[in-house]
Amino acid sequence: MSELIDNRKHRQETLKGIIRDLHAGAEVEDVKERFGELLDQVGAAEIADIEQTLINEGLPVEEVQRLCDVHVAVFKESLDKQLDAVVAKTEQMSHVAGALDPLKEENRNITRLVKETQEILAKISEATGSDIESLIAEWRDKHNELLKVDQHYSKKENILFPYLERYGISGPSSVMWGTHDEIRAQLKEVTQVINNAEGKPGGPQLAAEIGNLALPALNAISEMVYKEENILFPLCMETFTEDEWKEITLQLDDPMATTYRKRDTLASAALSGIGLQGVDLDVGVLTPEQINLVLTHLPIDITFVNEKDEVAYFSLGKERFFERTRAVIGRKVQFCHPPSSMGVVEQILQDFKSGRKDSAEFWINAKGTMLHIRYFAVRDKEGTYRGTLEVTQNITEIQKLTGEKRIYDYEQ
Repeated sequence: MSELIDNRKHRQETLKGIIRDLHAGAEVEDVKERFGELLDQVGAAEIADIEQTLINEGLPVEEVQRLCDVHVAVFKESLDKQLDAVVAKTEQMSHVAGALDPLKEENRNITRLVKETQEILAKISEATGSDIESLIAEWRDKHNELLKVDQHYSKKENILFPYLERYGISGPSSVMWGTHDEIRAQLKEVTQVINNAEGKPGGPQLAAEIGNLALPALNAISEMVYKEENILFPLCMETFTEDEWKEITLQLDDPMATTYRKRDTLASAALSGIGLQGVDLDVGVLTPEQINLVLTHLPIDITFVNEKDEVAYFSLGKERFFERTRAVIGRKVQFCHPPSSMGVVEQILQDFKSGRKDSAEFWINAKGTMLHIRYFAVRDKEGTYRGTLEVTQNITEIQKLTGEKRIYDYEQ
């Protein structure tokens, strides 16, 4: 076994074989007994690497997700042993220390809510009569707090996962995201259980729903906390650079933060290297051609009037609802409207400039097409008025929408 451990290629193939065996139905305890010495040395980064390789080789993400808890059960003892060493090593680096504290604090709160909810559910199972009503109310309160786990998962999906993907680590992130969605669906079902339970005396049906829906959801949330603390976070600590941690820390504090100048400069330099001149935006870099394509593909008409009331830009999309010609560029916007409405246009502009208002909206029926017309005051970071943006949208078909059509219904 020692030779096997020392040979990285054989080690990786053996670990991949172990996961394949688990997917084929091998028992966790049997695997741990046969490969104990090897499993004892496996860390978070290696687990992620193995899962990524298997997915790259054709193992479906859904299959990895289905048995993710089994993988964790096999490697749990090793993960527990190595976690302290990883944390101790990385926390000596100033750019890592404390970076994940916001997410860890949320996990502590999530763990507390799970425990308190489990205690309430245990009481509901034993309660009779009037006690049920107050316990259901307590359950709802805790459940509503627990629903905020969605925001916690969104931070991982939209902040941590993109950085992992830069290093080719996309499989484990996809697996975890899939589990997030399963938990979200479970929590929706639990919400319905609570709604149905209010005002009723409990009984066998409620007990069954607690056992089949509520408790499994709480267990899944607890398992996710473990996976974050023992796999995801250590993996991030071992992977990200100092600059990336600075960006991540900023975004965890403010998800809409836009101070990413160094990264955007690098992106701009990369564009220049292939002969393209990029525009360094608050978030990201686009070439002038890309900017033009984006604006002309939006399902809306846009007109921008600068602080001097001059028309500076209008989009040339597939459909224009109001006629525009190139001759309008540089024209005073007041003169782009008939005399009867010029006074209203002037009032909107004055309200925007004075700060009295930030938007104005109107809707009209133009030959059977319902148009939604909105004006927005455009201000810089200091709050100085820089112009007005007009947005016109055809909402005829939007008004007819009912129910839902989710991304999963794409082929329908």
